[in-house]
Amino acid sequence: MAEVINLRAVRKAKQRADKTREAEANRAKFGQTKAEKAARKQESERASRTLDGARIEKDD
Repeated sequence: MAEVINLRAVRKAKQRADKTREAEANRAKFGQTKAEKAARKQESERASRTLDGARIEKDD
C-alpha cells in the first residue's frame, strides 16, 4: 500500500527549499565587497573583449 503523506507538510517543505535557494542566490549576488565586485566586472569585460576579438565576421 502507498505511504500516506501530509500534503501541507510537503508544500511547506517545498517553500522552505525555494526560500533557501533564493537566499543562496542573494548571498552570492549581494554579499560581495566592492573589490570583489570590481574584480568580477573587470574579468567579465576582459572575457567579453577576448570573445569579440576572436569573432569571425563574414562579408556577404
